[in-house]
Amino acid sequence: MLTLHHLNDSRSQRVLWLLEELGTPYEMKRYQRNAETRLAPPELKQIHPLGKSPVITDGDTTIAESGAIVDYIIRHYGKGAMMPAPGSADYEAYNEWLHYSEGSAMLPLMLNLYVSRLKEAGAPLHPRIDSELANHLGYVDGALRGREFFVGASLTGADIQMSFVGEMAKVFGKLEPYPNLAAWLTRMHARPAFQRSMEKGGAYRFA
Repeated sequence: MLTLHHLNDSRSQRVLWLLEELGTPYEMKRYQRNAETRLAPPELKQIHPLGKSPVITDGDTTIAESGAIVDYIIRHYGKGAMMPAPGSADYEAYNEWLHYSEGSAMLPLMLNLYVSRLKEAGAPLHPRIDSELANHLGYVDGALRGREFFVGASLTGADIQMSFVGEMAKVFGKLEPYPNLAAWLTRMHARPAFQRSMEKGGAYRFA
């Protein structure tokens, strides 16, 4: 059976959402961050050398990296749902969003998270970080203008993968200037499968 190795307050939450959307049978093994360091427990290194989450195991297959996990689950368990037809124009856009989420959009958000913990020492870095946040969140907001989903007329892996970008922007109080992104996130939160994933995996907490 497919197993999700779930770490609290991590990107594995969106994988849990995907599994709930598909109705795929799965097992979830929970791991808890250290309350002081916020680091993942060493037990995760027994699953994957990086010791991070998300990670899935499916028989003899172990996959880290949320974009690769989302792609794998949809291809193997989606039964043709939640992705455009390969070779179509929508598929190329879909594939770009899968990579853009972690390849570009998350960098300024993670920098904001870590630099904020430096308090006054990190103040000189914030103008550049804020500029990059505005650049990326503005791009995402524009892409969602007049659209219910990132690609096509129904939920796809692009929405799943981009959800953590929206969640982090919300945590940092950065959504107000981006009404399309904020409205999209609200719609995603209203989905029954998303709500089930929150009940099972727990809400994000980054304080």
